Amino acid sequence: MSLPSAPRTGRTGGPSLVAGTELVGEFEGSGYREPPQLVCRPDGQLVRLPALLYQLVRSLERHTVEDRNDEPVTERVAADLSRETGRCFTADHITFLIDRKLAPLGVTTRADGSPPPPQTRSDPFLAFRFRLAVLPEHLTWFLSGLFAWLFRPVLVILGVCAFLAGETWLLTTQDTAAALRSVFSSPALILLVIGLAIASCAFHELGHGAACRYGGVRPGAMGCGIYLVWPAFYTDITNSYRLSRAGRIRADLGGVYFNALFAVGLLGCYALTGFQPLLVAILSVNLEIIQQLLPTLRFDGYYIVADLVGIPDLFKYIAPILRRVLLRRRDEDGLLDALKRRPQLVVACWVLFLIPTLALQLGLVAVNLPQLLQSDWRRAGVLLAHADGAVALAAAWLQILLLALPLAGLALALGRPGWLLLRAGWRRLRLRVSSRR
Repeated sequence: MSLPSAPRTGRTGGPSLVAGTELVGEFEGSGYREPPQLVCRPDGQLVRLPALLYQLVRSLERHTVEDRNDEPVTERVAADLSRETGRCFTADHITFLIDRKLAPLGVTTRADGSPPPPQTRSDPFLAFRFRLAVLPEHLTWFLSGLFAWLFRPVLVILGVCAFLAGETWLLTTQDTAAALRSVFSSPALILLVIGLAIASCAFHELGHGAACRYGGVRPGAMGCGIYLVWPAFYTDITNSYRLSRAGRIRADLGGVYFNALFAVGLLGCYALTGFQPLLVAILSVNLEIIQQLLPTLRFDGYYIVADLVGIPDLFKYIAPILRRVLLRRRDEDGLLDALKRRPQLVVACWVLFLIPTLALQLGLVAVNLPQLLQSDWRRAGVLLAHADGAVALAAAWLQILLLALPLAGLALALGRPGWLLLRAGWRRLRLRVSSRR
């Protein structure tokens, strides 16, 4: 792993790396037949390059630093690549690769030294939107350092065992139904439980940052935003791609692990005080853990699957897998052929699990939507009718918001996959009809 280098300025009139670009190295544990090389852009986004382009960038970095005026940079880089690869490269080849491949990615200037085209961050399917950084990177680094020691193997084992023992004791000996009734009868207790759930979510994100720091990489900013239509917290752990596969999975599981520690803390408080609303707060933490481990949407479970197979974005393989399985078409873009055999199988299984699951959920929503809307409308009326005082009114509106968000979010999340599935099925039907004529 290379350290961030000083800004590069390059020779006037010739190509150079964009100032602040960092060569990271090979993407470890890759699921690709040819492991990609990582380059970090000045905006912090990692770019995956094939081996040849990475060699070009590395050579360009070296010769830009030398800044010799006796020979153009492109000719020196061409000589380097020819020597390293055993193939013949000319300055024109280097100019083509820089202008057509590297400059559009924001890694280098153009071959004539002019700035690259403006860069925009990638916008993957079902991604986090409307981010607002609350804690800057240096503060995240500091807070993560306070808790990174919790990832020592002995402490992880003890923490997980304590969580499992506490959950077993809770589910077998405690009356959670009575705790739920007591909370729903008091607006103040509802707000307390919601506050603890929010604190658990924030601690969850701190777990991701602490796992990154324990692995030796710097976590980015922490903040909040919108995932689909739900308010949510986030931590930028893009730098976890610098880690080994085990380090990336530790960063993926760090949030759930901190949820478990938060639940252990609540269990301890309940054992000391017997305060029943804490049981409801523990149940909400359990629901958060279950949600985060789901591999369908971009929760922690999705990233765990992606890092296990070494493929950063699984969603872009939905269309190629469906074309191959449903339409029996070849992978014309070569996306699947670029993967190793085992990751191909895992991605195919994930897609074939994802599509029916999302289709089933979409169907259930469509069938039950009228009844759900009626029920939520009646519940909202009851909440507002019984809201007596500012605290009760605030709790009522908060519950109404929580009732409305899942319906809107699920419809938004499943709309596009459902449309892709219907379109693929329609194409297959048309092919069958045309083949019979």
